[in-house]
Amino acid sequence: MTRPPVDPELRALLADMPFVPELNRDVLPQIRQFSSTPVEPLLEGRAIDRREISIAGPDGTDIPLSVFSPAGPEHTAVAPCVYWMHGGGMVMGDRFSQLDIPLEWLDRFGAVVVSVDYRLAPEATGTSLLDDCYHGLLWVAEHADELGVDPNRIIAAGVSAGGGLTAGVALLSRDRGGPDLAAQVLICPMLDHHNDTTSSRQYAGEPGVWTREMNEFAWRSVLGDLTDDAVPDHVSPATADDLSGLPDTYVDAGTAEVFRDEAVAYTTRIWAAGGQAELHIWAGGFHGFDALYPQARISAQARRARTDWLARILTPAAGPTRPQLSGQRAG
Repeated sequence: MTRPPVDPELRALLADMPFVPELNRDVLPQIRQFSSTPVEPLLEGRAIDRREISIAGPDGTDIPLSVFSPAGPEHTAVAPCVYWMHGGGMVMGDRFSQLDIPLEWLDRFGAVVVSVDYRLAPEATGTSLLDDCYHGLLWVAEHADELGVDPNRIIAAGVSAGGGLTAGVALLSRDRGGPDLAAQVLICPMLDHHNDTTSSRQYAGEPGVWTREMNEFAWRSVLGDLTDDAVPDHVSPATADDLSGLPDTYVDAGTAEVFRDEAVAYTTRIWAAGGQAELHIWAGGFHGFDALYPQARISAQARRARTDWLARILTPAAGPTRPQLSGQRAG
């Protein structure tokens, strides 16, 4: 199938990237070695306090959380919180992956960032990954005072697999009467295990940043032998029957990627259910373009649009004032 072209600047940057020819159980351990991100360079030069916490999950499994807070007296006692879920197809990555994205919101809004290290497939399957993420969110809400977080301004956010997990966490929180999220941010989200949209078929048959074949391996690793009708809709959020009652939502993706169409479809269904959502599909963007190449012009625009939307959520404008006509006396 013909494909939308990649942005010229991004195409030039991609020319030096070695693509993985195939993602399978044999090569996954090697790929994981390169998917772990050192956090120290991201913190260098920033006034940030870091805490490492481990909490017990519902089945007794330890769930590591990293907490990043603005250092210094300017940190308010009721800061917003970004609860972050990393990408990596649910088969790789860790809580420091793509962390530069929420750290920008720490810088801009004084937000506390909490990043969760959920278990990975295929070692963990079914709802295990989502359960880890949801349990971490419960811990954040329950410890809001200790974290210096405003419980009414907790935002769930994630990229790729983390975007899909964010959507699942928002659905779980709604359905179980969990924390009321102020917003959810779904960055090129992995939402639909069916993997059969037009965009998924466009990005198949040859190596790429994230292809239909890689996506198929990732979903198969998570779902195992589950039949289609047994897949929980919280794990594959696109299959949820009801998308009403969700927090304000931001969704973005690129035109040149696997997840383009499922991102559009999910946003459309939120609108159809009466929800509030903002959608950006960036022309020429491939999967995860602004995480891989934040210096590119289109990446800067995508990040700025996301941050501007969060600014409207976190610091809403005051109500309109009545204009005073020239020559009109007040009172």
